[in-house]
Amino acid sequence: MLSQSTTKAAETAKSRYFLIWRWHFYAGLFVVPFMLMLSVTGIIMLFDKEIELARHAERLLVETQQDQVPFSAQLEAVKSAYPNTTITQFITAQTEDTANRFSVRFADGQVLFATVDPYSGEVLGAIDRKESWHQLANDIHGTLLIGDTGDYLIEIAASLTILLLVTGIYLWLPSDNASKAGFLKIRRNNGTRTMMRDIHANLGGTLAIILLFFVISGLAWAGFWGGQFVQPWNTFPAQKWSDVPLSDMNHKQLNHLAEEEVPWNLELTPVPASHQHHVETHQNNSTGYSIDIDTLIADIESLGYIKYKLYFPRGETGVFTVSANTMSGDITNPTQDRTTHFDQYSGEVLADVNWNDYGVVAKLMAAGIALHQGDISVVNKVVNLLLCIAFIVISVTGIMMWWKRRPQNAIRLGAPPRFTQPGIWKSALVTLLLISVAFPLAGATILVVLAIDALIVKKVKRLNTALN
Repeated sequence: MLSQSTTKAAETAKSRYFLIWRWHFYAGLFVVPFMLMLSVTGIIMLFDKEIELARHAERLLVETQQDQVPFSAQLEAVKSAYPNTTITQFITAQTEDTANRFSVRFADGQVLFATVDPYSGEVLGAIDRKESWHQLANDIHGTLLIGDTGDYLIEIAASLTILLLVTGIYLWLPSDNASKAGFLKIRRNNGTRTMMRDIHANLGGTLAIILLFFVISGLAWAGFWGGQFVQPWNTFPAQKWSDVPLSDMNHKQLNHLAEEEVPWNLELTPVPASHQHHVETHQNNSTGYSIDIDTLIADIESLGYIKYKLYFPRGETGVFTVSANTMSGDITNPTQDRTTHFDQYSGEVLADVNWNDYGVVAKLMAAGIALHQGDISVVNKVVNLLLCIAFIVISVTGIMMWWKRRPQNAIRLGAPPRFTQPGIWKSALVTLLLISVAFPLAGATILVVLAIDALIVKKVKRLNTALN
């Protein structure tokens, strides 16, 4: 016969297992729809260049020639094609056989890409930036198309994914002969539910660290955890630019629509201002700027810029800003990240920030987001595609497992059974506290769920039955 202490230990282990399973189940109810959404939109954004090229080939593909026309000629061509508009940005072609892009803003707020053949200077056409699949996927990926509310919901889901991973690893690691039987193997002959369980558990367990990386790197962009806690402490200090006047605009305002184009650690940093004593300088060329625009481009490229975005001055004290960074897909090597500001009147360099100026977290973000977006290499892109597919499989198998075990012909959720065990499991409590402190929205959600469970669910018999 088993001793009383052995029996008690077994009961305690069983109680803890079902407690962890319940938390994993309820976290999954909230997380899985978001994980499916993030994976699908992530795949679309992963192949945004290929998708846009297929959709707009006639406006993007050009015939490669030996010489390109001056930048000023391309700019004048866009101004002629779209009069009474504001040109806000120039983006160099990513390959020799594709067009340059100029971002054109109309008075009503519409923003188009005017594509220009760099060899002939001909304007090939326009692409509405709001109609790109990448823009739509990015909006869904970041806000569910409902603004801050969607951003917070996604952040809660991402934060609860940490809880999902911790509980999932506990359930996955073998603790008895039954769990060892499906550890790192898929049992195909033990029924559909067992096979789904093995696929779900082994994929989730082996990819847990990678999924954690995607969650953390994505959370750094989130409005609450990233915007209120992480980003402000890792923003590049404008004070490092000695004797440089600063404008009232920050770098984030250079972004177009919902796209994150400027480096993460510069978003909250004020943009420099052109020196006031140059304001009276008259325009001296047909492009409308006081400096020779072709000379500016030559200066930019002499600094080592090859593929980059050039932002045009906004107002009399605005500056020319050129940026090449992995976060916006300009380059593939994060150590080559660079952002430079030029006085719009004299053309002198006012401020310059590169990889060496980044803090530790900013460097991790530059490299991490590039990996997150699949921008480092073709291998990075293919691996990310496979990971997105794996996350979809993990989500779908989780749904199928629930569907198989749910009560038939009963209005019940089919949650794992509750086993009451006296006392407090300190390890679980510490884990919940750590997650709650590190990710406040997740903590607030956990508290709300616990309160609803204690004050409502347990006291309302029908609700208690339905949720179990």
